[in-house]
Amino acid sequence: MILDIPEGNFEGYIFDCDGTLVDSMPLHYKAWTASFRHHDAPWNWTEDEFYAGAGIPDRVIVGNLNQQHNSDICPDSVHEYKLQWYMERMNELTPVEAVADQVRKCLDSGMPISIGTGSDLALVEPSLKYTGLWDYFDIIITPAEVERGKPAPDMFLLAAERMGVPPQRCLVFEDGQAGIDAATAAGMHSVFVDSRNG
Repeated sequence: MILDIPEGNFEGYIFDCDGTLVDSMPLHYKAWTASFRHHDAPWNWTEDEFYAGAGIPDRVIVGNLNQQHNSDICPDSVHEYKLQWYMERMNELTPVEAVADQVRKCLDSGMPISIGTGSDLALVEPSLKYTGLWDYFDIIITPAEVERGKPAPDMFLLAAERMGVPPQRCLVFEDGQAGIDAATAAGMHSVFVDSRNG
């Protein structure tokens, strides 16, 4: 994978986790499918729909699907089953090497880095530990810390604030359209990480 990094005088770097730092999207899709099957969901959620929803919190996705299909499956229950199924198989995870290399370059040059992720910390922490990336990050922003998740800019703006870097000097690495939109809304440049072809 070759990252298309824009030119600019960037002072802080923000990374999404799933599909960006960690090659976890195929396992996440399997976990979603297993949870929907377990809950007798009345829909067939395709892989294209899954990737289109990258970066959107689990409970929001289930809420949207309930609305579309006139159903009332419990978002919390779907999330918890998916989380357990996923965590039992985390030994399959690997880092996205091109992005991990960028993280190491930032650290070597003393640039501040952070994570802005749509996933819960309960998932992010073991994902990063399994892939050897946990110790690199002191700043991790999850949906629990902001009022609005992606595509709103809240997570990235909070990450910039905690890094002490103006938003316009931040570069965001993202594999989801919601995250790219959030970066744009925050006034930040972004790098698209193609998690389907990594």
